[in-house]
Amino acid sequence: MDVLARIAEARGLILDDRQLWQFEEYYRLLIAANQRVNLTSVTAYDDVQRRHFGESLAVAAALYQAGVLQPGQAARAIDLGAGAGFPGLPIKIAHPVLRLTLLESAHKKTRFLEEVVERLALADVSVVAVRAESAAHQAVHREAYDLALARALAPLPVLAELALPFLRLGGVLAAPKGSRVAQEVAAAALALRTCGGHLLSTERLPDSPLALVLVEKTAPTPSTYPRRPGIPAKRPLQ
Repeated sequence: MDVLARIAEARGLILDDRQLWQFEEYYRLLIAANQRVNLTSVTAYDDVQRRHFGESLAVAAALYQAGVLQPGQAARAIDLGAGAGFPGLPIKIAHPVLRLTLLESAHKKTRFLEEVVERLALADVSVVAVRAESAAHQAVHREAYDLALARALAPLPVLAELALPFLRLGGVLAAPKGSRVAQEVAAAALALRTCGGHLLSTERLPDSPLALVLVEKTAPTPSTYPRRPGIPAKRPLQ
């Protein structure tokens, strides 16, 4: 994991031997599971370090810089549509006191996530196999998190409706976005306003094509949101 160690150091994050071992083992599990479950098209050793692990750590560094995460301070986070675990699991490895929920409705992927959590001996990580539209109406999850993460789950107008109900007041949604970030932000104005969100910033991640969108939860989300499974994507608030 020499490439990742250099990337982390450049972002102000120092990974110890145990953390580097965890990333190494994560890579091995990812490649093995990818033979039976479609987790990623990026499989080369250095590319995974740069793209999946490195970009996730760039999100962690940006969250430190923004004060959303504090070194050594616990926070409760949820990764929506966790898939192969990015960016939630790399951030957990770099910030071990994070209390993380991985939300993923595909059971084959949740089994992979459970295997990673067990093999890496990650404490305070739970894997939940349910859609976001349903989980957000459960008392254990609604307005219960300090941080919501989502990578490639949905356009921002849809993501706002799915993610903001999980956040407490003052909590933050962190969403890496691609080249259409400006259009997504513009289109999400109504969804953010409706669901209690306020755009904090949109900043390019260093050495990456991605930008990180930060949204603060400034007002309660009406109890009617999110709507039934599938409706937010079919009829976005815009």
